[in-house]
Amino acid sequence: MHIRIGNQTSFAASNVTQPFEYAVANGFDTFEWFPDKNESGAGWAENDISKEQRTFIKKIALAHDIRLSVHVPWQANPLRPESRDIFLKDIELAQDIGAPLINIHLYTEEGITSYVQAVIPLIKDMKRAGLRLSIENTPITGPGDFNELFRQFLDLDSVDVAHVGMCLDLGHANLYRETRNDYLKFVDLLDSQVPIVHLHLHENYGDRDSHLPLFTGPAGEDDSGIKGFIERMKRRNFSGCVIFEQWPEPPSLLNNARNRLRKMIGISERPAVGPHMVPGDDLVNMIATADRKCRYLI
Repeated sequence: MHIRIGNQTSFAASNVTQPFEYAVANGFDTFEWFPDKNESGAGWAENDISKEQRTFIKKIALAHDIRLSVHVPWQANPLRPESRDIFLKDIELAQDIGAPLINIHLYTEEGITSYVQAVIPLIKDMKRAGLRLSIENTPITGPGDFNELFRQFLDLDSVDVAHVGMCLDLGHANLYRETRNDYLKFVDLLDSQVPIVHLHLHENYGDRDSHLPLFTGPAGEDDSGIKGFIERMKRRNFSGCVIFEQWPEPPSLLNNARNRLRKMIGISERPAVGPHMVPGDDLVNMIATADRKCRYLI
């Protein structure tokens, strides 16, 4: 198992880059950009990050060995033709910042076959762009949906799907009606042919999608479920990124979750970046740090 652990942008942060700056300063080795601007104006959209900023982000991630990913807006549904422009924007964002993976949701309101046919253009776009695609379970999609999805993918003769896998969202699995409060059952019901390539880890009590930091919900009192989950991922030879989907108060809860998860998995700790390497808390200062480090790497 080769696993990276990191966090994600959030509308709850004071600005777009704050969670990324935190990831750099605290030695996280993966980070996910999630355009999530809502109707009230909270959050951010792809056009809020300029080309220059994207170049800076790519340079910083390279300098600090942080693997990036992009989570498309939840509204982007392959079944809706108007979503194609959103997907193209996020492919461009991923290419600009050097993110090798884009994550989308599974939508089943018109059936799995319709979704497969609708997502084929995106699969081809991703192939041409040299990107991987992960498809995430929502609270209303279950193991059977993903078993059928990847069975149909494997039956596609003229479409290469080797770069397509599943993003397993543990909190969503805990809310699915047939596995409520039993996410291990959700994992056990997934066929071995379903390739899990990306993980979203957060907790809830089976009541709502509360996105609690790991070990602050049920696992804070009994971590046997997380241990069981790790064992199942080991048996599947999972290698990829683990994303904590929250910006908690205090943010140090992310560090606590990362450190405890690393210990359970058996990953050695990665040192955090000290203030001497990141002189300020803004993106411009981090750019200067990345530039200096890049010179030593060349």
